[in-house]
Amino acid sequence: MKKLTLPFLCFLFLFFQLDAQVTLDYYLPANVTYNSSIPTPESILGYEVGEWHVNHDQLVKYMEVLAEASERIKLEVYAKTYEDRKLLLLTITSPRNHENLESIKSDHVKLTDPSASVTLDTENMPGVAWMGYSVHGNEPSGTNASLLVAYYLAAAQGPEIEKLLDETVVLMDPMINPDGNMRFSTWVNSRKSMNQVTDPNNMEQNEYWPRGRTNHYWFDLNRDWLPLQHPESKGRIEKFHEWKPNVLTDHHEMGTNSTFFFQPGVPSRNHPITPQRTFELTEEIGKYHGAALDSIGSFYYSKQGYDDFYYGKGSTYPDVNGAVGILFEQASSRGHAQESVNGILRFPFTIKNQFATSLSTLKATHNLRVQLLDHQRTFYSTAKKQASADPIKAIVFGAEKDRSRLYNLAEILKRHQIEIYELSQQLNVGNNRYEPNKSFIVPLDQKQYRLIKALFEKRTSFKDSLFYDVSAWTLPLAFNLNYTELNTKTYKPQYLGKKIENLVRQKGKLIGGTSDYAYVFEWFGYYTSRALNRLHEAGIRVKVATEPFQAANGQKFNYGTILVPVSTQDVSQEKVTEIIGKIVEEDEIDVWSLQTSGVQSGIYLGSGSFASLRKPKIMMVVDDGVSGYDAGEVWHLFDQRFNIKVSMLSASRFNRVNLSQYNTLILVDGNYSGISGKGREKLKTWIEQGGNVIAMQSAIQWLASNGFSDIKFKKTTPDSLHLRPYATRSKYNGAQVIGGAIFETRLDLTHPIAYGYEKDLLPIFRNTSTFMERKKGAYANPVMYTAAPLLSGYISDKNAKKLSNTAAVCVSALGAGRIISFTDDPNFRAFWYGTNKLFMNSIFFGSIISSGSTR
Repeated sequence: MKKLTLPFLCFLFLFFQLDAQVTLDYYLPANVTYNSSIPTPESILGYEVGEWHVNHDQLVKYMEVLAEASERIKLEVYAKTYEDRKLLLLTITSPRNHENLESIKSDHVKLTDPSASVTLDTENMPGVAWMGYSVHGNEPSGTNASLLVAYYLAAAQGPEIEKLLDETVVLMDPMINPDGNMRFSTWVNSRKSMNQVTDPNNMEQNEYWPRGRTNHYWFDLNRDWLPLQHPESKGRIEKFHEWKPNVLTDHHEMGTNSTFFFQPGVPSRNHPITPQRTFELTEEIGKYHGAALDSIGSFYYSKQGYDDFYYGKGSTYPDVNGAVGILFEQASSRGHAQESVNGILRFPFTIKNQFATSLSTLKATHNLRVQLLDHQRTFYSTAKKQASADPIKAIVFGAEKDRSRLYNLAEILKRHQIEIYELSQQLNVGNNRYEPNKSFIVPLDQKQYRLIKALFEKRTSFKDSLFYDVSAWTLPLAFNLNYTELNTKTYKPQYLGKKIENLVRQKGKLIGGTSDYAYVFEWFGYYTSRALNRLHEAGIRVKVATEPFQAANGQKFNYGTILVPVSTQDVSQEKVTEIIGKIVEEDEIDVWSLQTSGVQSGIYLGSGSFASLRKPKIMMVVDDGVSGYDAGEVWHLFDQRFNIKVSMLSASRFNRVNLSQYNTLILVDGNYSGISGKGREKLKTWIEQGGNVIAMQSAIQWLASNGFSDIKFKKTTPDSLHLRPYATRSKYNGAQVIGGAIFETRLDLTHPIAYGYEKDLLPIFRNTSTFMERKKGAYANPVMYTAAPLLSGYISDKNAKKLSNTAAVCVSALGAGRIISFTDDPNFRAFWYGTNKLFMNSIFFGSIISSGSTR
């Protein structure tokens, strides 16, 4: 550690003891001159960085003014959020490089092409550093530091900065989550006292649910780098692959009583697909961070607590794309100042650390430039060699009766620059049949070989049993698609049809023309829920087939087929025809016209086995104690995918509201202690009168403990008699956590909860340790875990035994109402398309489940 001068120590003492506001000199490096024509943040914001929390509008204004004033900066909008806020990317480099930017970019991308990269001279190529700030909106030190980094790079003068910008292209994403930032900055700024209150219990330091961490729909954008379900992520990934940076920083915050963390993480938790050289470079870059923090007297740590396993995080995604990702975690003041075990932690100090490590990253990128460029070239050339040596040559995936899930997965792969081809001919492998117009094939011999392996692999063996995030994310399992790895014996190059350049979705078909009698469509398609909602919204009466039938035209229809009578509607035939046209055009499903109730076999169209469906009128309880992630997933699913309206009520509002205006209640994972005794009595009466409750994870335990359902759970018996070293407690306890893995369940395809599934085996994602006992009723357990259910990811042997043959979904009756209990989250992070249908079936078909089947 460098020796600290007495004046500097005195300054630190005064700063941490007083409510004094810092000046720009507090942040900026000493002995650097600055171009006076470049506006400082204060000159535009009206306050010094750290005095207030910058909001999105202010940040955009400053970056626009800065780009206008500096010939070193180019500013572009790469996407917009759900709330229509701009996402900015600043390209910062020397004026000379700006003149040749497209050529620099083109050469840099060539490093990822083994056939072109061999001729490149990395000694004379600029390095590319991507700086990403505050993906979590209530972790503000990063975004506020970006103001300083942008100013420094625009205004600093002298040979050192000029050389850095001549040999480096800096890509800055100053605010990754504008919607979350606006929630958080508004909260803390509006509750700031003139005399700073540092009490951790103070309102300023404790924002209200759902808080500013997440985006508009309450998603953690730092888990979306692989799934790519949100506009922020889609736009960012497009720019990432346009440039292929060498280093990417991801600036976060952690608990107030911590210090500062930078990667590497825990070595035993590195993903094995990532080359060892990536971690060596990460450690080498870390030396620069340590030196920078030492120089300003800041404490820090590394190689502990965090990992580099899940590729869906901002600091780990670069590792599987030939770059080096760096996670920074700064202890958070949450507001403007807060008491901690290390003294009063003030907002400007948190910004200073983020600024210091931003500059240390740029210094490292510049000094290690050739090594980083060579690493990128080697990453892709070795990927080519590994692909050639891999016995697996291609992966084929398809869906027999649902094109939409197939296309939605293909869209994600395309965004990750993975080459996809049409299947040229029918292929039978094992028990799976793949047809050309219902399947895609991905050859492994391409530059994204490692990423393809990461997205499609099923991994159940690990060096470590602790994970910072999920341990599995196998995409075809998440989409419930058939997929097969083709090896040297089963693969033929002629299977590759036309390369998919522009992914064009297939519309549905109206088979048999318009009808004045009835229309039917099967429930297999992903967007059938949107189609059914269209009919409900139009006031059209709808029925569902609870048994199969073969229509008079010879077409066979399965459980869950939707019947739309025409002649008996209150709306006009023209209106019905219009809605059917939209279903075919927009919901990607086929609709058949029928002219008679008569059938060749099975139930007649006029049979009582066609159950009438009611329009769901949905409420969801949200508020403090409820998982904002899970509630946001439901809101997003309804709002963005199926155009379904949901009323979100706080627990206090739920206690007062007249429940009769709703017929469906959703309780996601959470604590519902805010529902009062009178509220619980009211809820019980509402269910008994026909209310439909869909509950997930801990909510099912709340319902059972309050007497709403008869669900029972496997108890956890503590291993208290077994003696272990005290130092192993965290590792042992952590190994019992199911952080996120994929398991196999078996469906009763005749049950309304399972309508629309082709196969009786379904992969399900689980990240809880709630084990639901099988109900005694013969028909009350439509979804059960298999005897050995693990498909991909980690679970301890103890928990694997508990999970075996337990229920994943149970149905209980209470009077005329139903309670549908999910042990797991069927809407996880918006990319678990395969289990969305279970959840939607519980919404649409819960009320038709026979009470006799729940016992």
